Formats: sequence, structure tokens, C-alpha cells
Amino acid sequence: MVKSGNPILVAGAGSWGTALAIVLARNGNPVYLWDIDTDHIKQLQQNKSNKTYLPGNAFPEGLVPVSDLTEKLEKLNDVIIAVPCSSLECVLKQMVSSPVNKFNICLACKGLASGGQLLNHQVVNEYLHGRASTAVLSGPSFAAEVARGLPTAVTIASSDQTTAEYFAACFHNEVFRIYTHNDVIGVQVGGAVKNVMAIAAGIADGLGFGANTRAALITRGLAEIMRLGVALGGKPETFMGLAGLGDLVLTCTDDQSRNRRLGLLLAKGKSLDAALQEIAQTVEGVRTVNDVIKLSTAHQIEMPISTQVYNVLNKNLPPVAAVQALLARDPKPEL
Repeated sequence: MVKSGNPILVAGAGSWGTALAIVLARNGNPVYLWDIDTDHIKQLQQNKSNKTYLPGNAFPEGLVPVSDLTEKLEKLNDVIIAVPCSSLECVLKQMVSSPVNKFNICLACKGLASGGQLLNHQVVNEYLHGRASTAVLSGPSFAAEVARGLPTAVTIASSDQTTAEYFAACFHNEVFRIYTHNDVIGVQVGGAVKNVMAIAAGIADGLGFGANTRAALITRGLAEIMRLGVALGGKPETFMGLAGLGDLVLTCTDDQSRNRRLGLLLAKGKSLDAALQEIAQTVEGVRTVNDVIKLSTAHQIEMPISTQVYNVLNKNLPPVAAVQALLARDPKPEL
């Protein structure tokens, strides 16, 4: 059954964008899947699946890979943006010149906008002003499991309840459960900063520090995320939900997480460049940690785990020294 009745464009044909496109098409929505890599799109068209990032998941009827973004943006209103955050502005620049009066946009990129001064929904507003109703999608969700139809629950947040409910109707089915929310800031911060914490968890596990250390990192990592999120205007309770604690636990504990895998490789002695080359997909935490440090400094927020991840990635601090620096911190009240 068609949920929205309108064609939906998914921008970004990596693993996450493809998985979301599959969900939408299974629900009966006509879906166009676009990517800037035209050779990749040709392979999707030929194979009728994404063998590069989601092998073994045939495209449902109604999912059509396309290479011309401009053409589609002239004819439809509903857009899911699932590109890496560094590419968000490239998509928005093309939307600016579209004759469409009003877009419904769902941001599915988990990270912070380039430069760390604005959140992704604020970047949309900067480009499109009043021409977009925007929602954000986040929560504990590995693309491969979503594509396989394994039960998953995520959050769609918007300051406009109608927009959140609209996209929830497009995505929701018996195995992909949607919860709506109005805390756009908290949902985005939780989805972005958990990637930094997953790098830290991967480092600790890769060094053999054990389950106790992992649990401590997740718990104190959540405290850091909450401090930053609340300072930016998020609600404390948001971080105890799917887009906060749920996504953090998933990303820190399962090797499907690229950010966790990066930490594991760094702990084994791989250089950052070599580790990223081995993973061969965007690892959002690498760029996000730079923006997190900028924001925490601007708001005078203490984020020791994020700081040590930043030092490992940008100052060549050995991973073992980063963990030892965290463990050597003076005792303090748990607040």
C-alpha cells in the first residue's frame, strides 16, 4: 500500500540511504535513489541491488536508481537526505535552484554540519529558508539489518508534528517502528556524538581493557552527550531514548559500527589513514569529533572522552595513552 502517495527521493546510495530506500519501497512508496557517484548508480541499475554496500538485498519494485538529481528535484517534494554530513550542503545547493515551492525533508545523516556552528536542520534553514519542513531520523539502526527486514525502532523528530507524522507514515511498518519526537536538537546531537564515543569504545576494547571499561565509557559518554545536547537546547530526557542511549549502546558494542571498527584498528597500531582505507566507507566520528571539540569549547563544557579521541585522531596520541589519561583523572562526584 502506498503510504504517502507521492514519489520520494533518497539522496545518498550508501548502505544507510539504500536501506531506507528499501524500507520506503517495501511500503509501497515510489522511490528514486540518487548518488553523486554515477558509476555506482549504473551498477545499482544493472544489478537491481547494492552489491557494494548491501549485498544480498534485491531492490523491491518501485525503487529506481537515478543519476540526475536536478531533474528529480524539479518534480517532487519529498526528500530523504542520507549523504555524509560533509556532502549535505552540496545537495542543498541544488535544491535552492529548484522551482518547487516547498520541500518535505527528512535528514538521515548522523553527524554535525561542517564547521560545527550549525546543526543539520539549521543548515537546511540557511539554504532554503521557509521552503522546507524538516525532520530528522535517528536511532539504533544498522543498515544491513534494516535492509534484511530485522525488527528496528528509530525516532523521527521535527518541530512540526505534522511533518514528523508524515515521514513516520512513510517509513513505519511491522518491522521498522517509528517513534515521533519534537526535540530536533537532542535527536541530532545524540546521533552525532555517539560516533565519537564508539571510536573510544573500539579503542578500549581493542586494547583489551574489558567489559568494565566499556560500560564505564558508555555511561560517561552518555553524560558528555547530554551535557552538550542540553547546552545546545536539547531536552535531557531525549538522551535516555532511542536516539540517545539506544544508539550509543548499539554503536559502541557491535562491530557493524564503522566508528567502533576504526577504534579497534587504531588500537592494533594502524594509522588513521590505513584504518579508514580498510573500512572504505565514511566514518562520521572522525570529522564529528572536531566539531564537538569546537562546540564544547565555545560552551565551556567538559568532554574528556571526546577530547582524548580528538587527541588520538589529530595529535598522534597513542591510543593506550588516551585511555590511561582518562583513567588517571582525579576523583569527582558523579553528577
